Amino acid sequence: MIKYRQPLGVFLLVLLSVSAVAQNNTNSPYTRYGYGQLADPGSANSRAMGGIAYGLRDAYQVNFANPAAYTAVDSLTFIFDGGIGLQNTNFSDGVVKKNAKNSSFDYITMEFRLAKWAAMSVGLIPFSNVGYTMTSIQEDPDNVANSSAVTYSGLGGLHQIYGGLGVKIIKNLSLGVNVSYLWGDVTHARAQTYPNNSSTTSYQENLTSSVHSYKLDFGAQYTQHFGKKHQATLGVVFSPGHDLNNNSQIQTIVTSSSVRDTVSTMGMSNTLGAGVAYTYDNRLTVGADVMLQNWDRVTFMNKKNAFSSRTKISLGAEFLPSMTGRNYLSAVKYRVGLYYSLPYYKIDGIRAAKEYGVSAGFGLPLSQTRSNVNISAQYVRVQASDSRFLTENTFRICVGVTFNERWFWKRKVQ
Repeated sequence: MIKYRQPLGVFLLVLLSVSAVAQNNTNSPYTRYGYGQLADPGSANSRAMGGIAYGLRDAYQVNFANPAAYTAVDSLTFIFDGGIGLQNTNFSDGVVKKNAKNSSFDYITMEFRLAKWAAMSVGLIPFSNVGYTMTSIQEDPDNVANSSAVTYSGLGGLHQIYGGLGVKIIKNLSLGVNVSYLWGDVTHARAQTYPNNSSTTSYQENLTSSVHSYKLDFGAQYTQHFGKKHQATLGVVFSPGHDLNNNSQIQTIVTSSSVRDTVSTMGMSNTLGAGVAYTYDNRLTVGADVMLQNWDRVTFMNKKNAFSSRTKISLGAEFLPSMTGRNYLSAVKYRVGLYYSLPYYKIDGIRAAKEYGVSAGFGLPLSQTRSNVNISAQYVRVQASDSRFLTENTFRICVGVTFNERWFWKRKVQ
């Protein structure tokens, strides 16, 4: 029975992750704008380190943020990695506070070596999440019957399934590419009702956009060794922007429902990321990443200059007390990190918020295997740039399970 435990665990993780795709993963009012809350690529170990990933090379973790890192995988290893998240968010406008809890699908990936100089990864990861409900009361002091309630709501998001290839060009240089299929539906609704006047007709309008397109990510990593215990890796990633294939519909509901198709231009921004990671004795890793996206040059729903540019700077570290792991605590990987970000949300022509985050986590080895459980905890503050906007405080936990087994090892019988 023991030999079936890990395949069964993989199967259950697949079911759990795929079912979570359809869930409402956020309650943020900021997701009313654009594609919603953008998901940064990175597994649970990366999230615990402030989100650094571009320069990381790990033989026992899938780094889908930089496809050049696939060549670091051990030649006999098949890696299956999946993660889910839980979060609690407090929203405040300085007067009213609201609390919301959500669960989320974070990622599910696989990685294996094709040759001494090439490795491959496939996976399912989110691109964005939309989920919010807001109600505004418009009072008429002269006639209460004319007072109305306007409710704004939205749900959906975009997902991507990718296939990636990493190739080692020379001893210290690797290149890679992820080719993704991007799809999903995003619905934004506006409903106006008159609670004190049943004779006045309510109004509702739903805008639904369905996206079916592609995404490309190109990566490179160069590693330089300094003696036997020191090494540094420089990583870069570039994702070209382009217009997304989409179908949009506007549904208007008054006394009857009417639907009309609309043609809209929806773009994807360029992404340029760079990171450096220093490793000592395969036990201590420190790194830094910077990511730039020119969303300010993207057209969305036929509107130019709909977003602000997006920037993220991350710092992180990982420490393993002992390579031998004579006791359990010495075999645990300890991680910390922090980041600062400028989101792409724009409201009334100005940048809506700034974002700060700190994180910590552990890599817990599973007994008698090379598999592990990665747990990360993040505190994220979205600071409103204007008193009219909301400030968010989020505590998020991500749990990732990495099945790391020697599937390609040929046993010898004597």
